[in-house]
Amino acid sequence: MTDADDTGYLAAFRDELGLPGIIDVHTHFMPDQVLRKVWAYFDSAGPLIGRSWPIAYRADEQVRLKTLRDFGVRAFTALVYPHKPDMAAWLNEWTAEFAARTPDCLHTATFFPEPHAESYVAAAVESGARVFKAHVQVGGYHPGDPLLDPVWGLLEDAQIPVVIHCGSGPAPGTHTGPEPIAGVLRRFPRLPLIVAHMGTPEFAEFLDLAEAYANVRLDTTMVWTDFSEADAPFPIREHGRLRSFADRILFGSDFPNIPHSYGHSIQVLERLELGEDWLRQVCYRNAATLFGIE
Repeated sequence: MTDADDTGYLAAFRDELGLPGIIDVHTHFMPDQVLRKVWAYFDSAGPLIGRSWPIAYRADEQVRLKTLRDFGVRAFTALVYPHKPDMAAWLNEWTAEFAARTPDCLHTATFFPEPHAESYVAAAVESGARVFKAHVQVGGYHPGDPLLDPVWGLLEDAQIPVVIHCGSGPAPGTHTGPEPIAGVLRRFPRLPLIVAHMGTPEFAEFLDLAEAYANVRLDTTMVWTDFSEADAPFPIREHGRLRSFADRILFGSDFPNIPHSYGHSIQVLERLELGEDWLRQVCYRNAATLFGIE
């Protein structure tokens, strides 16, 4: 699809479902120098990627914002994530400034296991952060690291969701997979997590966690796309649980770092044939309820 094709398709999709827009809980806006390093890593098909991964929406920030808005995205995130200590607080300063000048972006923040994590996470919460991002694979840390205990406790008490990449796709990390984060949930059972990519490729195991913990949600990011199905197909036997968790699955795209058109991320949800109300919940209502978007 071209951008014009996507715009027309997505407008018809919203009109048919009677939606005021789409809410995308998994988009990336970062400081320019950081994003360009991320793109360079994708271009190199580095070990955390493991395959060729062209960036479909490589453009300046204002162009990317206009593209999302033209697609009818009403609210989105600025998912940032540190890969080393002494980086998260600086990223949080940038995302706070970005949210202040981008009212349709949900104020996003992040953290890393380090002694001062609690203080800058508390400062981000105080300044209005509405969602956090954690990336176990890129960060290379165990989510149960004792340095993160105060962070998990603070976010559990504040009931601020964390979009967390903890599944072992596209390439496994030392601490990815369901068990490390399950250990965190055993200690912080009310922690509001949004498992990125539906937990690819451990789909069943992360659905099990959602069954066990009422505040665990999942996002659709790249799942069911032709690109992902070729490498990590979603098991047909789990389609019934997609219906069961209709109120806890949120739409995500991974924009701009996707190897396909934005509209394809929605088309694949339609292909599941789970019904119009399921699509309304996943593409708008669940996130609107979670983040208080009228």
